Amino acid sequence: MRRSLIALAAGLALQAHAQQPLVAEAPLRAHLSFLADDLLEGRGTGQRGGDLAVRYLETQAAVLGLKPLADGTYRQAVRMEGSKLLPGSAVRFSADSGKVLTPANGADIVYGTFSGKEDLTIDAPLVFVGYGAIAPEERWDDYKGVDMKGKVLVMMVNDPQPTAEEPNRFAGKAYTYYGRWLYKFEEAVRQGAAGALLIHTTPSASYAWSVPATSFAHERFHLAGSGNPIEGWVQEETARALFAAGGFDLDQLRAAAERRDFRPVDLKVKLHAEIKSKIRQIEQYNVVGIVPGTDARLKTEAVVYSAHWDHLGIDDAAKGDHIWNGAIDNASGAAALLAMAQEAVKHPARRAQVFLWPAAEETGLLGSAAYVRNPAWPLNKTTADLNLDSMNFVGKTRDIGVAGAERSSLYEAAGAVAKQMGLTLAPAIPDLSGAYFRADHFNFAKAGVPAFNVGSAVFSGDGYFDFVKDQEKSRARLVAFKQDYHQPSDEYHADWDLSGMVQQAQFTLNLGYAVANAPKMQTWKADDAFAKVKR
Repeated sequence: MRRSLIALAAGLALQAHAQQPLVAEAPLRAHLSFLADDLLEGRGTGQRGGDLAVRYLETQAAVLGLKPLADGTYRQAVRMEGSKLLPGSAVRFSADSGKVLTPANGADIVYGTFSGKEDLTIDAPLVFVGYGAIAPEERWDDYKGVDMKGKVLVMMVNDPQPTAEEPNRFAGKAYTYYGRWLYKFEEAVRQGAAGALLIHTTPSASYAWSVPATSFAHERFHLAGSGNPIEGWVQEETARALFAAGGFDLDQLRAAAERRDFRPVDLKVKLHAEIKSKIRQIEQYNVVGIVPGTDARLKTEAVVYSAHWDHLGIDDAAKGDHIWNGAIDNASGAAALLAMAQEAVKHPARRAQVFLWPAAEETGLLGSAAYVRNPAWPLNKTTADLNLDSMNFVGKTRDIGVAGAERSSLYEAAGAVAKQMGLTLAPAIPDLSGAYFRADHFNFAKAGVPAFNVGSAVFSGDGYFDFVKDQEKSRARLVAFKQDYHQPSDEYHADWDLSGMVQQAQFTLNLGYAVANAPKMQTWKADDAFAKVKR
C-alpha cells in the first residue's frame, strides 16, 4: 500500500510538472538563428527582409495554434511614411556677424525631413530653447509662450538636472520622457516649428554619436500625419561653433537653461537647408496571435506579451558587412515570444493572452503606437504589457531585472514569481539612460496600461546581473555588447549559452500567467504619472 501511495504521489507530481508551461531552448534557438540570419537581411522596415520576418512570424503563429484577429489574419496594418536623405542635400548656417558654417553631414550633423516633400528648401532662424520641455507637474516651461512658428529649435538632450534645493526634480538623476529625443521632436511639431536640432553628448544621450549617425543614414519612418520639416542632431563642438558665431557661449546658455526663468534665445544664426529625399508611403505589419481565456468572466480581459521584430535592415551602399542582423536587438525577443506561445496554447489562462510582435520599433516605437491607437484587445480590458527586448545571451542568473515594474502592482507580482523560481529581483538603479521610454511597452504605459520591459540585459547599465557562472567574465561580455549595439556585428553565434535567455522567457511567461489568473487587473501606484491616464 505504501509503495502504491508513493508511486501515485510521484505520478501526480510528474503530471503537475507536465502541465506547467515550460519554455524550451531548442525552439527558441531555432527561431533566433533564423530571424537573425543574413537571409532576412536585418528585418528592415519597408525592406524585403521585413516582409520575410512578418511572413515567418504569422506562419509560426498559425502552426502553434494562436488564434488570428477578427479578420482571420495575424496582421495589423501600420501605415507609415519613409524618408531617406539623398546626395545633393546640404545645410549651412549664416550668422548675423557674417560668419558662415558648413558642417559635414554624418560627421558634424545628421538631419532629415518628415515633411513628405522630396525637394525642400528651408530658411529659418535658430532659437535655443534649453531642454525644450513643457512639464506642468514640474512647473517648467522652456517656451514661455514665445511663438516658434517658422523657427528651428536647438535643444539639449536629457532633463533639467537636480539641484541641492530640488534633488528630485525631473526624477533626480534618472531620465524622464521629457529627456528623450522623441519627446523633443514631438514638442517641436506641437509648437509649429520649422524643425529641431538636438545637441549630442554621449553622457546626455547615453549613447555615442554613432547611434544617431547610423539611424539618419538609413531610411527613417513616421506614422502618417504631421512631422518636422527638418530634424536632426549636431555634435557638441558643432553646436559650440554655432553659438559662438552668434556671439553666445554654449556653456553659459546651458547653465541658464537649468533655471525655471529661462526664456528662448534667438541665436542670431539662420539655417539654410536644401533637402532632397526619397519619400514613399508604405504599409508594414504588426503580427498578433491570441490564446483565448477560460474564465467565464475574466476571458474578456487580457495580458499582452510584446517583442518587436524589426531591426535596421540592409544598406547596399555600405562597405563591408552591410546587414544589420539585430540578433540580440531584437531577434532574441521575437524568438522568445514564439517559444513562449508554443507553451501558452497548451495551457490557457483565465484571461486571454495576446502575443504581439510590433513593427518599426527602431524608427520610434511606431508599431506599438499604431497598436494602442487601434488595439486588438480593448486597452481598458488589458491588464498589463510585458515586453521583451534585447535579451540575456550570456548565461543563467540568480536574479531578474524588473526596472519599471515598481511603477505598478506588477512589482509585487514579479517578486512573487521570482521567489517561486528561486530568483531575486535585481536591485533598482537610477534610469540614467531613459531605458523605460525606449521600448514598446512605453506606448502601453502612455495609454494607461501597466507595462515594463522584462529583464533587459542590454539596457541594464553596466551589467549588474548576478550570473551563476563566471561572474566577471559574464558581466564583461554583457558590457562588451555595447560595441555591437545597432551595428552589423550584432549577429547570432551558435556557441551562445541561451540558458539565461530561456530563464528570462520563462520568468516572463510565469509572470504573464500570474497576472492572467489574478482576481483583479493590475494597477499603477497611486503617485505614478501614468495612474492619471484614462484608458
